[in-house]
Amino acid sequence: QVFTFNRVEIRVQPSVKVKNGAPMSIICHADIIKNTDFQLKHNFTIFKDRKPVFMTVSDKEEAWYEIPVARSSDTGDYECTVKADGKLSFSNSTYVWVTGMTKPILTADKKEVLEGEVVKLRCELPEEVPPLEFFFRKIKTNSAPKEKHVPERNQNFSEVEFYVEEGDNILKFDCFGKRQVKSGWESSQHSNAMLVTVKETFIKPTLITRPSSNVTEGDQIDFECSTVVAQMRDIEIILQKNRTILSNVKDKKFLKHSTIATQEDSGEYLCKVEQGAVSKTTKLNVFVSELFPKPTLSASVTKLDESKDLNLSCVIKGFRGANFSIVRKSSSGDILLKNSGFLAMKVNVNDTGSYTCKAEVKGIVKESKRVRINVYAPVSKPTLSVVSGSPEVVLGKPLQLICHSVMGTPPITFTFYKGDEVKKNVTNDTYAMFLDEDIGLNDNGGYKCDARNNHSSGVKSSNILNVTVIVPIRDASLGSVPYGEVEVGSDTAFLCSVKEGSWPIDFKFFKKSDREVLLHEVREYSDRTIWHKKTMKRKDTGTYYCMASNRASVDVRSRPITISVILAAWQKGVIAAFVLTAIAGAGAVALWWFLRKKKKGNEWFPSLYFIGLFFSSALAPNLTSEKLTRQPSDGNFYSGSGYIEDNENHMKSTDENKGPDLESAEVDYTEVEVSTLDPHR
Repeated sequence: QVFTFNRVEIRVQPSVKVKNGAPMSIICHADIIKNTDFQLKHNFTIFKDRKPVFMTVSDKEEAWYEIPVARSSDTGDYECTVKADGKLSFSNSTYVWVTGMTKPILTADKKEVLEGEVVKLRCELPEEVPPLEFFFRKIKTNSAPKEKHVPERNQNFSEVEFYVEEGDNILKFDCFGKRQVKSGWESSQHSNAMLVTVKETFIKPTLITRPSSNVTEGDQIDFECSTVVAQMRDIEIILQKNRTILSNVKDKKFLKHSTIATQEDSGEYLCKVEQGAVSKTTKLNVFVSELFPKPTLSASVTKLDESKDLNLSCVIKGFRGANFSIVRKSSSGDILLKNSGFLAMKVNVNDTGSYTCKAEVKGIVKESKRVRINVYAPVSKPTLSVVSGSPEVVLGKPLQLICHSVMGTPPITFTFYKGDEVKKNVTNDTYAMFLDEDIGLNDNGGYKCDARNNHSSGVKSSNILNVTVIVPIRDASLGSVPYGEVEVGSDTAFLCSVKEGSWPIDFKFFKKSDREVLLHEVREYSDRTIWHKKTMKRKDTGTYYCMASNRASVDVRSRPITISVILAAWQKGVIAAFVLTAIAGAGAVALWWFLRKKKKGNEWFPSLYFIGLFFSSALAPNLTSEKLTRQPSDGNFYSGSGYIEDNENHMKSTDENKGPDLESAEVDYTEVEVSTLDPHR
């Protein structure tokens, strides 16, 4: 018994597009080829969206999945598998679309409500399977419906609440549902309509004015706001103009508010009645005619010097009989100057400020626009100084100046000059700053500043400020005479010089060994200094350098030079004489020994040999071959200076006078301590 699957296919009856509520059949068919006619057991499994929905075992080659009433939830991808005698085959996927949804059912918890109450609605899609989308609508006459959307992931119904608002009378509610399918969204029909009757808790308020809504300034105007309430509970009446609340009452049906009308009282008034979430309003426009125009304040002059005369006058054009007063404004309140329409005064700087006048007729007070009066005191002579304090600046560094006037009414305009050139204008209260970033070598003076304000006295000028430009030290050099090698006990002159730098200059001489040792320091009003070191010793051998600085506060260090302290010629002669004397003495001893031992035979020869060997081995370690060498000169003191070149020539001539023997000879010597002879011995 041999068989094989030719194919497995899935079919839908009546079609892959079925109306909601119609019957539908999903058929899984297996096409099998056999070598003989025999029976097979077929295991059929039908899937919807990859989830099994139907399973059966049959000896037939097809299976039917019957759906008597198709719903939109049956929409999806269907496929099937067939398993027989260990072999498995599956069909392709087929998309089935059940168009339409069941009609939703809408219910409400009440059919009659009061304004401000809540209506609870429930919408259900029977026989539909979540997830679903529910849409509720509140429909009012002559207005667009208000809609609420609620998604439901786990149930086929949804509930929502609607507030009953002011003006709601007979309300109509309905709902519908949606489901997302492969081709988009599937929508249901609209549900049954629910009608809800609304009762008013209170009527719309009434707002009136007495004597009328058109009054004249100075008249009394009365506002009356009232309503009819079904239940006197938590009710409030509010009277407001624009965003300002004028009056209010609680748990009452009537509000009254009175005021003396002014022109500012013209505008729209609103009476609002609130109870819970319900609010109703009534609006009324009020027009207040002008009794008299605002007064006008005029000044003889608005900018004047102190101790000058100022006249202020207050008038109302085309109107008589008003009571005037002139005041000055301040942060603590109005300062009354005079109960009159005219004021004459001599001013001082404290009178600077804003002035107004007030006019009063029948209890109505009106105020003029403000007039600004500025009284000026003359500026004092300004002082110009350097911010850092010292009237000097390092070349290449910025210079910051400050110009200050002790007296004078601000604003004050300061002008900075460099020579005859205007550099900067600054307007400030009492001082101004100027930064000069272009400092040259020749900028040694000529700074000045002017100060002026609106006083008639004019411009005041400061004294000329002279500023010293400090040139930093550049290129320090060190030389010595003699250079390189110095005899013990002789003097050495060290010369430290700089290429440029402002005086005075601080020179310091250092010796560099295990640590740097300051040997000498001096302040010179010159670009060089000479330090004479007396009586050089062997311990003075080492490396020397100098350092120079001035008020620019920059230390410049020279290149180091090396000084070697050697024995003097007379010391070498003493050592040589001592050695020759020692050799002569040894010879005399050897001769004496020879004469003494001559009688004893040939024993003297070996003894003499060992004596000579002893002297030569004893003296050799103490003899030092010191070759007088000279280090190459790099200009000795300082290249580029005539003074230094003269010293260099002198140094070279001194070296030449030493003679050729001193240059070429090699002397073996040792150091000895020479004791002072006792004159009594």
